[in-house]
Amino acid sequence: MSITNDLELEGMKKASEAVACTLKEMTAFAKTGISTKELDEFGAKILADFGAKSAPFLTYGFPGYTCISVNQEFCHGIPSHQRILQEGDLVNIDVSAELDGFWSDNGNSFVLGEDIHGYQKLVNASKEILQKAISNIKGGVKISDIGHLMETEAKKRGYKVIRNLTGHGVGRSLHEEPSEIANFRDKFNRTRFKKNSVVAIETFISTDSTYADTLADGWTMVGNKGGFMAQHEHTIVVRENSPLILTAMNELWN
Repeated sequence: MSITNDLELEGMKKASEAVACTLKEMTAFAKTGISTKELDEFGAKILADFGAKSAPFLTYGFPGYTCISVNQEFCHGIPSHQRILQEGDLVNIDVSAELDGFWSDNGNSFVLGEDIHGYQKLVNASKEILQKAISNIKGGVKISDIGHLMETEAKKRGYKVIRNLTGHGVGRSLHEEPSEIANFRDKFNRTRFKKNSVVAIETFISTDSTYADTLADGWTMVGNKGGFMAQHEHTIVVRENSPLILTAMNELWN
C-alpha cells in the first residue's frame, strides 16, 4: 500500500506494533524442552491481546498462528506438539497479522541457547545484510539494486541467497505490489521503490542451497541442496531519505 494520510500511518504503526511485540516476546519465551506448538500458542495469545489476527491463517488457512521453522526447515514450518526445541537449535519465527484492516509482517532467526552447532555466524550475516539493505532503500531506488546488494554481501561472507523466496509489498493485505523484492539482482525487475509505499524486506541467507522446496506437508520449505538458512524481516515505509522501520520494536538488531 501507499501511505496517503496520518490515519493510514497510524493504522500501520498499530499493526506493526502487534507483530513486532509478539515476535520479540516469542523469541524471549523460546527455550529448550518446549514444543513449537506451545511457542505458537504463546504468540497467538499476544496477538489476541492486541486484537490482531494471524495473517497466514486468515490468508492461506495455515495450520498455526505463526510460522516456526527449526534447523533444516527454511520457512513456513508448522507448529507441532511433537517438535521439541533443543539447545543450539537454529529457530526461525515469522509473525504476520491483520489489525483493523492493516497488515504487517516480520521475522527473526536465532540460536537457542549456546551456539553448539555454529549457526550464529549465519544469523549475524543475515541481520547485518538486512540492516545494510534497508539503510539503502529510498524512493526511486531500483528494487533489483537492493537485491544485488544483498547477494553481494552474502557472497562476501561465504553464503548464498534463496532465489525463490522474496520480500513483498504489504499493508492492506499480506502480499501486495511490489510482489517480489528478491535477494539477488533480477534483471527482469525494472521497478523502483516508491516513496510512501509499505514493504516487507526479508533476507534469505543460506549455507548451501539457492532454492527452497516444499515438503509433503504442503507448507514447510527446505533447501534444494540442504544446509541451513537465516531469515530476518522488517516492515518499513519507504521515504525520500531513510525509511521508517515500523517493526523496530522487535529489536532484531539489539
